[in-house]
Amino acid sequence: MQRALFGRSALLAQAAAALDSPLTARSAPLLLRLDRSMSSVTIPPPACMLRPLEAPLRYLFGPGPSNVPPRILAAGGRPIIGHLHPEMYTIMNDIKKGIHYAFQTENNMTIAMSGSGHAAMECAVFNTVEPGESVLVAINGIWGERVAEIAERMGANVHTMVKTPGGYFSNEEIEQAMAKHKPVLFFLTHGESSAGLCHPVDGIGDICRKHNCLFLVDTVASLGAAPIFMDKQNIDILYTGSQKALNAPPGTAPISFNDRACQKMFNRKTKPVSYLFDMTHLSNYWGCDGKPARAYHHTGPVSGFFALRESLAILAEKGLEESWRKHKEVAAYLYRGLEDLGLKLFIPDRDLRLPSVTTIAIPEGYDWRELLAYIMKHHQMEMTGGLGPSIGMVMRIGLMGYNCETANADMALHALADALKNCKKSKA
Repeated sequence: MQRALFGRSALLAQAAAALDSPLTARSAPLLLRLDRSMSSVTIPPPACMLRPLEAPLRYLFGPGPSNVPPRILAAGGRPIIGHLHPEMYTIMNDIKKGIHYAFQTENNMTIAMSGSGHAAMECAVFNTVEPGESVLVAINGIWGERVAEIAERMGANVHTMVKTPGGYFSNEEIEQAMAKHKPVLFFLTHGESSAGLCHPVDGIGDICRKHNCLFLVDTVASLGAAPIFMDKQNIDILYTGSQKALNAPPGTAPISFNDRACQKMFNRKTKPVSYLFDMTHLSNYWGCDGKPARAYHHTGPVSGFFALRESLAILAEKGLEESWRKHKEVAAYLYRGLEDLGLKLFIPDRDLRLPSVTTIAIPEGYDWRELLAYIMKHHQMEMTGGLGPSIGMVMRIGLMGYNCETANADMALHALADALKNCKKSKA
């Protein structure tokens, strides 16, 4: 069989054949014109694109993303199907049920965002707050700072409660601020990964209901690692990310709204500032609005949803209680090892420590950047420094989901001991 001709060669061959035809005798310049037009590309193919993809194998023992188990990688590598195929709707329905279990909620308005945890963060604020309305944000790390900026950008009247990284807010402080500012939305981070704090949640939802305020909680770093009960704790809006203890690749973000949130969200005077994150459309795309047909809104990350579905299945098989127990057990093992190395844990109260992300005070006399660079170079292991207001205060070790094993804690401790031994320490 004659090999097919492609691209420029095929066009030129067709033009040459056409010139031999008496019907095109007057088209003699055709070949020259084609040759001239096909040589109009002035930017050559980049050399990097002519080489195979290379990505190193590393131990991701930072605050996320975490290493993805083979089962989830395999799920994400399955053949693509259409984002509006009936089989895709079945997978999306499975994801909703998996989120119900992970969040401990029966909320109908439960979806996964096409984007990272920031997408869910913006979706929550954009849909429940209108310009000029009061929003109260608890800031004790970077995530409160982010929500405050997002709300400010869309025109909300933002009020903040601020504590240094590692600090937490009493229910009395929260209620006093609500009485003063009368917000329509109150934001709290359950797992503040920049400081390693797991914030108490009990009773806050009741306070929010007393003051006719929606309660928004970020569990990106804590879901699956520390207990959270959306319905029992009267949380109105809850979201997380796929890449932490759920162990899926980054790029999807479960979020759920209860009836109180939906009442506010779907009785707005103005449209949300984002079309992509408009829950009027997303609720239909995810089959939450009761309509018989789902209309096209955007092309969801099909492979990402495959992976998220598998990660939620693994959590369901393992069981939430077992997952919480395992994270607490491995974290305690890591704490003992860190203290044996003479290192100081940043959160003094054990009950307030985030099991998935452990923070240590930067060892006196050491350059934390040098320590982390040494660990990466010699152990192919990621640990990180602080983030936002905790930069220069802490180093962070994340052992979550698939990585939550005492053997990995031992590897992390060995790498830290090696770095402390071989990195320069100032005389001061």
